[in-house]
Amino acid sequence: MPSVPLRFDPIRRAAHLWQTRWGTASEVPAMAAATSVMRVQQALLADFDAVVGRHGLTFARYEALVLLAFTSSGRLPLSTMGARLMVHPTSVTNIVRRLADSGFVERLPNPQDGRGALAAITPAGVAAMESATRDLVDAGFGLGMLSRDEQDQLFALLRKVRLARGDFTPEG
Repeated sequence: MPSVPLRFDPIRRAAHLWQTRWGTASEVPAMAAATSVMRVQQALLADFDAVVGRHGLTFARYEALVLLAFTSSGRLPLSTMGARLMVHPTSVTNIVRRLADSGFVERLPNPQDGRGALAAITPAGVAAMESATRDLVDAGFGLGMLSRDEQDQLFALLRKVRLARGDFTPEG
């Protein structure tokens, strides 16, 4: 986010200019909503990186630790991590390498796949992840300006988009 707030809403201005240039109002709400989501995502990511950075993490590395902590064994194949985190295999390899360099994960051979590797969270990784999580909770995940009902509504709307885009299959 800019260090000094803009004196105008850039999304509203873009919507006006969109309609002026192309003369069609029907796409403006979708363009404005999508662009707003992207702008909020950038702001939240900057906030999250600042919070977890105090624990020697980036948000991408924090997400990987949380994913590992959510497993019953504390370990996952890198290919599974990449699919669940929606990142390229090269990116997950880099994330795990950086976490291993920090002592937050161990990289182990995958007994099910001779070419693959597992990432296993270490006690230091659990401690860093738990501390970072407390700080993110204290920061309201950057959405403290919304009421609980508004947070639920936002989740429901974004879930609908994710479902339609094939992010997951609905539970039975």
